[in-house]
This record gives sequence, structure tokens and C-alpha cells, in this order.
Amino acid sequence: MLKKLLSLVLGLALLGGTGAALAADKVVYHVNDSASQALSALRNMRNQLDTAPETSIKLVAHADGVDFLMTNYKDAAQVGPLISALAARGVAFEVCEITLKNRNLPKDAFVMEADFTPSGVVRITRLQHEGYAYIKP
Repeated sequence: MLKKLLSLVLGLALLGGTGAALAADKVVYHVNDSASQALSALRNMRNQLDTAPETSIKLVAHADGVDFLMTNYKDAAQVGPLISALAARGVAFEVCEITLKNRNLPKDAFVMEADFTPSGVVRITRLQHEGYAYIKP
């Protein structure tokens, strides 16, 4: 009886370890300065998906980090194709609505891939509680 119980416990432990190993990575990228972080974040996300395509990636932007997601961004020709390609691969781009209010920015000034969240920092916090790793480029 003890041998069967030990076999069962060992089997469940092995099964639990396998399930954890198969879980996809989850990552939140935090951008609050487009000029110094946006291009790096986009390239890092592309590289991450090239290596681990099952990764769930969300980018949360606030403050000056929302600029690269605007249709009139000064480097739109450079970041636009990366944003579109990453969105097609499942990356979510979330813009802080507090920033929109504080800077008087309309939602229609943003690329079609942009979604909106009431608060960028609250969203990042909640994603971390959901098991998302935090990356700040």
C-alpha cells in the first residue's frame, strides 16, 4: 500500500512539473518614454516571439511612452511596420487613459492596433499579479 501511495505521489509531482514546463511565458513591456524605449521594446518583443512564439506579450504605455503609438509619431515609418507585425502575432498594445486625459489626446489619434486601459500603472501591477514578467527596455 505504501509503495502504491509513493508511486502516486511521485507521478503527480512529475505531472505537475511537466505542466509548469509547458506553460507559455507571459511578459508585460513597460514604455513611458517613446524616444528612448519604443524601438528597443519593439525589437525585443520581435526577438522574444522569434525564439518563443507561444509567449503572451502585452505592452503598456503611459506618459511620453504613448507617443510612438500615435499616427503622427515622428518615426512612424520605422515603428509602424513593427507594431503591425507584432499585433498580427498577438501582441497587445495598451495606452493609459489617464495620460490621454492629462495630455488632452483623443483616442482616434492612435494607430488601430492600440487598445486603451484606464491606468497604465494599475494595468502593469495587475498583469504582474497574473504572473506576467516585467520588462522595462
